[in-house]
Amino acid sequence: METTRVSHAQRALRSERINKLVKVLSEGVYEREHTIKLCLLAALSGESVFLLGPPGIAKSLIAKRLISAFESSSYFEYLMTRFSTPEEVFGPLSIQDLKDHGRYVRLTKGYLPTANVVFLDEIWKAGPAILNTLLTVVNEKTFKNGSEIEKVPMRLLISASNELPDQDSGLEALYDRMLVRIFVNRIQDKQNFHSMLTVGTPQEAQVPDELTISNEEYTQWLNELDSMPLSDEVFDKLYQLKTMLEARHKDAEETLSADELYVSDRRWKKAVKLLKASAFFNGRQKINALDLILIQDCLWNSPESRLIVRDVMREFALKHAFNQSEILQTIEDSSQVLEDIQAEIESSHTMKVESEPGTGLLRKGKEDFKANFDDWRPHSVGNARNLVKLVLLQSNQSVSEHDKGDTRYVFVPQTDLVNAISHGGGDVYGYVNQNPNLMSLKFALDADNNLVIKDIANRSVLLSLVTNEGLDPEKHQLWHAQANEAVNNLMNAELLLTKVRSDFHGALPHNFIEPELPTAMESSLQQLSEALSSAQITSKKTAQRIGFLAGFFAE
Repeated sequence: METTRVSHAQRALRSERINKLVKVLSEGVYEREHTIKLCLLAALSGESVFLLGPPGIAKSLIAKRLISAFESSSYFEYLMTRFSTPEEVFGPLSIQDLKDHGRYVRLTKGYLPTANVVFLDEIWKAGPAILNTLLTVVNEKTFKNGSEIEKVPMRLLISASNELPDQDSGLEALYDRMLVRIFVNRIQDKQNFHSMLTVGTPQEAQVPDELTISNEEYTQWLNELDSMPLSDEVFDKLYQLKTMLEARHKDAEETLSADELYVSDRRWKKAVKLLKASAFFNGRQKINALDLILIQDCLWNSPESRLIVRDVMREFALKHAFNQSEILQTIEDSSQVLEDIQAEIESSHTMKVESEPGTGLLRKGKEDFKANFDDWRPHSVGNARNLVKLVLLQSNQSVSEHDKGDTRYVFVPQTDLVNAISHGGGDVYGYVNQNPNLMSLKFALDADNNLVIKDIANRSVLLSLVTNEGLDPEKHQLWHAQANEAVNNLMNAELLLTKVRSDFHGALPHNFIEPELPTAMESSLQQLSEALSSAQITSKKTAQRIGFLAGFFAE
């Protein structure tokens, strides 16, 4: 138990440390904090980053800031042109080695093969000789120097451009290995723009020693990431997201090219490592569904496909990441079951009233109304005899100010009710539930000529006449069982929602995700909770009424 507590405390401290490190690295760099977060996460998981955006928006500054995150770090930066040579990137040939030993060996110190953090601007302008070598460096973290294979200590490669590689340019393989892709825009906020103009931006971040990442820590963390499992639950969510994305891609095939929509198996595999890093540096031992949002910065190939990916991710986050759609479906299904039962009850037992031309001098030209009382069962309340018992088939706010609560049934004199019906409705004195006091009750006919009683909110409530035949016990048993099942399903949905909210809040605060989508998810979960609560209240009332229905029709 003690070991577990210490481990949990260590994870929390690591998460807090990374969060503080991001804030220090982002200080004075306006509207770039999220980009720096993702670049740091990529560095901590050993992946590469591609920044897409116009010139002059601090792309190189972001890379320079990342150097300060590590205890000892070397940096290499280069602006590619179509005239760039391999010597300028990987180091010049050693003339001495060529002269003494006849070997083509590069002097790599101070160049890309020996750097920890690398920034390559306008990367797609480089020639094939550079790009082919770079592909091996990125993929295998090695550099072939003459006959020797040297290990490349690169922790982070940040490449940048204001354009994407041309189709059929042969650059697809390299582009595919740049896992994290971020669109970096110009400063949008007015105050941030003012600060940028007047305050300026320091080139280097002043990172305290206690926040910098040592070489030993970096190696240890990478090993721990490799051992972190991918749970079946997260895999299912990941596969669901993949399926959703592929379906949306299929819909977009007419407007976007295959290259814009393609996501390789390699990219999915690399994305899982990023998810593990997200969980690890948020102080957790396993991936949370909230981490999956990060994939939206890994799966796009063009600005147009980026919009599709983000749209799919929003739908996934709000409906599927935490089984929200499953809970909503349970609410809808259970509510529909109860509505269907209620509709069947009303269809089977509502008291129908027929109309016929009026007779007599006073009723000529008017309609008379008549209901079937052939099988009605007489009831008594106190000394009152020959009373009709009418069961209310719907929830109500009571039919009398003097009798609070849901009215279940009323008793009225049969002759008075017949007279009121013949006139299309009217007031009749009767009794409510078990209350022995005589009360005025208001009857009417609805648009379908069904007999209704008005509750205290003046809403029409359907009625059923209690007859000698009574209620079909088999039907009632079925309705009762279906209603109870619906109530139980809603209870299970409540348990699932409790777990969902626990899992969701357990991943907050999140060090690497912009707050907009989690905020929307929180709002959707609150709406789901309110919908579930409302459905439970309604379902319990309906189920209770159905359960008592047989008793309403009995003596």
